[in-house]
Parts: sequence; structure tokens; C-alpha cells
Amino acid sequence: MIEKLDKDMIEAMKNKEKDRLTVIRMVKASLKQEQIDHKKEINDELLIDVVNKQIKMRKDSIAEFEKGNRQDLIDKTQEEIKVLLAYLPEQLSQEEVEKIIDEIFAEVKPEGPKDMGKVMGLAQAKLKGKADMKEVSTIIRGKLQ
Repeated sequence: MIEKLDKDMIEAMKNKEKDRLTVIRMVKASLKQEQIDHKKEINDELLIDVVNKQIKMRKDSIAEFEKGNRQDLIDKTQEEIKVLLAYLPEQLSQEEVEKIIDEIFAEVKPEGPKDMGKVMGLAQAKLKGKADMKEVSTIIRGKLQ
């Protein structure tokens, strides 16, 4: 994935894709910052974490842009998210996510909302990078009620 990021950056420069290049450079800068701040090695796992954070930030921005009725910024941000999604493993469908959550419930046998941490811990391990964890959390919370 790291190699793909580098190749895509060069390709975006050659093709003069300014917006795509900006997003890729932001990801690379965030990777470098994580490496320095947390003394982590740059690898695919760190890339997935960084890309997920970038996507989450942009989704939060879209919510704010909707409040301000700024369709131009919403469209631009959605294009940035499309670029970022290329650096994540293939996302699981809603049914696949629910199936994995059901397996976790069978394993943990939660008794109520107090067991949210146990369930989320396992879900994080199995679904990180493959599904939107906010969505996973919502599904789990609904099943625990």
C-alpha cells in the first residue's frame, strides 16, 4: 500500500491532478507525523489508521458544510474521500459486518450495554480498516439494547 501511495503521487504529478496530489501529500505528511510523534514504523497498518482518521475528519467536515449549505465544499470533500478509499482494504458489506458482529456476540455473550467495551474490542480487531467503526459501534449498541 505504501508503494501504491508513492506511485500514485508520481502519477498525479505527471497527470497534473492537483486535487488528488494534495490529498496524497496530506496522507504522506500525516504518516510522517505519526511516525515522529509515536515512534511507529511506516507500514500498511499505520497507513490504514491514518487514512481512516483522514476520512473521519472529512465526514465530520461534510456534516458542517451541510449545515452551512455549501454544496461546493461537500462535493470537493466527497472527491477527497474517494481518493482516500483507494488506500484502504476492500470494505465489507453491511451483511458481512453484521455477520461478524453476530459471531462476536456468540463468543462474548454480552449481558447488556455494560459489555460494550468487550464487544467493541473484538470488533476493532476483526473489522479495523474493513468497515466504518462508527457504523459498527451503532450496530453493536443497537444489539445490546
